[in-house]
Amino acid sequence: MTTTGTTPPPAPVPAEVTPRRAAAGKEGIAPGSGQASWPARIVLLVLCLLWAIPTIGIIVTSFRTPEAALTSGWWTAITSPLDFTQWTISNYTQAWDGGMGNAFLNSFAVTLPATVIPIMIAAFAAYAFTFIEFPFRDTLFVVVVALLVVPNQVALVPLLRLYTDTGLTGTYAAVYLAHIGFGMPLAIYILRNYMSTLPKAVVESAKIDGASHFKTFWKLIVPMSVPALASFAIFQFLWVWNDLLIALLYLGPGEKEVVTVAVAGLVGQQNQGWQLLTAGAILSMIVPVAVFVSLQRYFVRGLTAGSVKG
Repeated sequence: MTTTGTTPPPAPVPAEVTPRRAAAGKEGIAPGSGQASWPARIVLLVLCLLWAIPTIGIIVTSFRTPEAALTSGWWTAITSPLDFTQWTISNYTQAWDGGMGNAFLNSFAVTLPATVIPIMIAAFAAYAFTFIEFPFRDTLFVVVVALLVVPNQVALVPLLRLYTDTGLTGTYAAVYLAHIGFGMPLAIYILRNYMSTLPKAVVESAKIDGASHFKTFWKLIVPMSVPALASFAIFQFLWVWNDLLIALLYLGPGEKEVVTVAVAGLVGQQNQGWQLLTAGAILSMIVPVAVFVSLQRYFVRGLTAGSVKG
């Protein structure tokens, strides 16, 4: 008696794997189709040059002598860059000695509290709007967001009267309290949108483990919200540092003047031309540029995190 064994059918031979780029080319999709075309690159280059022209003019003028700045345009210096009689670095020393040094300290005294305090308060509020259930939560959030459409200028006169009655006019507190109030709605909006994308299971697990809201906020939510916090910190720091209207209205010129007020008064104080004003402007740009460069890796992540939900 013979037994006939059953043999498995032969395995199909896999077809030749076609590279993805080659397959895309066969389907009519050109490789590298996501790259910009040459006309688009040229247009972008032209726009960047047009955008950079004012900055180039400020930089060139800041290194020119008073005579050269008053008698010719800054573009004439580019045509004859080797004419060293028109170049000088004394504009920066004069601008610094003309009040910019003290103004830098005043600007930090105003900008740091006006940046840190709204972030702290808005982070607590955003956590409550996201993870805590309470009556009229959504209505209150809509009211806070609606304050974004109210122009800041409508509150300048009432605030001035309030500061005058309370004796805050001419103090640092008057300026950074105004910036805190004006920046709070946007801070709450940005942070709440970001926190809504965080996994709620983490908060629920912490609640099961017995963690309080305060501990959950500091130990879990704040570390995960660093991109959003950094994004708003960049916005708020630049707004407060570059502000002229509020600082001039509530603090004014003098011993407590900030950088923007000092730059605006350089020409009048020194009786000189635009080369001194441009040098002061370049000095005032150093800190904002340093802040933006150091935090730029968080900038896009923090802004786009709450825009799309999958």
